[in-house]
Amino acid sequence: MVLPLEGLTVVAIEQAVAAPFCTARLADAGAHVIKIERPEGDFARGYDDVAAGQSSYFVWLNRGKESLTLNLASPKGKARLKELLGGADVVVQNLKRGALARLGFDPDDLVRDNPRLIVCSISGYGEGGPLADRKAYDLLIQAESGLCSITGTAEGPSRVGLSIVDIATGATAHAAILEALIRRSVTGTGANISVSMFDVIAEWLTVPLLNHEGGNPPRRIGLAHPSISPYGVFETRDGQPILISIQSDREWRKLAEVFIGDVGLGTDPRFATNVARVENRSETDAIVAEAFARRDCEDAIEALLQADVALARVNDMAGLSSHPHLRRITVDSPNGPVSFPAPSPIFADEARDYGAVPGLGPEEN
Repeated sequence: MVLPLEGLTVVAIEQAVAAPFCTARLADAGAHVIKIERPEGDFARGYDDVAAGQSSYFVWLNRGKESLTLNLASPKGKARLKELLGGADVVVQNLKRGALARLGFDPDDLVRDNPRLIVCSISGYGEGGPLADRKAYDLLIQAESGLCSITGTAEGPSRVGLSIVDIATGATAHAAILEALIRRSVTGTGANISVSMFDVIAEWLTVPLLNHEGGNPPRRIGLAHPSISPYGVFETRDGQPILISIQSDREWRKLAEVFIGDVGLGTDPRFATNVARVENRSETDAIVAEAFARRDCEDAIEALLQADVALARVNDMAGLSSHPHLRRITVDSPNGPVSFPAPSPIFADEARDYGAVPGLGPEEN
């Protein structure tokens, strides 16, 4: 079966996480992705060594690509890159702002010379503004954007526990490139796309930002929801944490009747509406916590399901590793096969194979 991007060539002048996340998805869909690495390799190759002695980041995000080592400071390296760009459908790059242009490959010029070419440049803060030339990595943007200020507990801010800015940026770039490919199929015209990490996460922060500007600044409340109650973690009699989510006043009434055992709480003015429950969060949580404390974990889950309440166990990575819903793929790598979570889209009429993780490619300069 022909994959949707078969026949397309992507030149990826990339490193770290955001751009490789994007181009891994293009490779999964059948594109020929040529990953340009510096002579010492993408520095993400050295992030850790837990995936058969290789970096978990690199193995995850570079499957199915061809690695090519170029010294872009050398005339020979530049000549080879020019040759590759001449045959490309898509160029993805996340070098420092302006670096590609200083090498002689300004994105504006590339698109002008090849009107069908799609160029996507990923940066920290965009193409202009006072911070445009700063180095930008995931946690730095988490901090600068204010994401850390709403993550954590009352005691202090925290990093989101994965590279959420990088991943969000890579996913955004991937979507933009697919839009550009669709447009090109209609108009024959490529695109020059810029995606900044700060812009991506700032948009994702719309709800807390609007709450702040509306006079309701978000507070850090750990494993709870700032504007819905009860929506948080409660401990059972045998010490197991369970997270529940009550999304409507109807669900609250059912929880009160079936799980808490006090139908009157469903219409009590202190708790009858979500606004009231948030205003009386401490009392609401205390009532729910007392109901949990009367039951062991499995009994609590059974009662919650009977009440049609949304719930989750508070798992760790061991729980994910053995989770019955975890789908995996296995890819070849220079050090042998590595298994990790499968990409989420499932095409009913298409079984995908995932390419190998490349070793550091031959140096052509």
